[in-house]
Amino acid sequence: MTFQEITSTIQNQFGQESILKIEENHLQPFIEIDSNNLVKICTFLKSEFSLYFDQLTCITAIDNGLEAKTIDIIYHLNSILNEHFYIIKVQLERNDLIENPSSIDSLSSIWKTADWHEREAYDLVGVNFNNHPDLRRILMPNDWVGYPLRKDYENQEKYHEIKINYK
Repeated sequence: MTFQEITSTIQNQFGQESILKIEENHLQPFIEIDSNNLVKICTFLKSEFSLYFDQLTCITAIDNGLEAKTIDIIYHLNSILNEHFYIIKVQLERNDLIENPSSIDSLSSIWKTADWHEREAYDLVGVNFNNHPDLRRILMPNDWVGYPLRKDYENQEKYHEIKINYK
C-alpha cells in the first residue's frame, strides 16, 4: 500500500479529524495525530490484515526547545508481510520535568520493541510513557541528573567525584 492508501484507511476508520496533519512532500512522508488517538490507531495498524504493521522499528524523541515548548515523538512502522512502511508523529507539550513531565501512552502492549525505544526516549529526553512495564534509565546511570538530549540540559561537572571532561 502507498502512503496515501494507508492514510485514507486510517481516515475511513477513525474519521478525517483523526489526523491533524499530513506531510507528503518529504523524503519520508508522515502523519501527525493527537496523542489521545495513538494507542487505538496503532492497535488498528497492527491488527488490520491489509495493513499489518508487525514491526515498530524506531521511536525518536526530539526536544524542540524552550521557545517552541514542544517535544516530537516519531514512530517508524514496518509491515514485513505487506512490504510497506509508515511514520506517525505526535507532538507533546514540553512540560516541566519535575512538576508535570511530558507524557504519552506506551505502545509496549502492541509492539514489544517499544519497551526499549521508550526507555531510551525517557532516559535521554525525559518523556514519561504511561503504562510502560519497566520505565527506567537504559543508557545513563540510575542516579544521573537530567536528560542529556534536552535543549536546556546542563552538563554535570562531576559524577561520583569524578571530573567529567566534555572537550
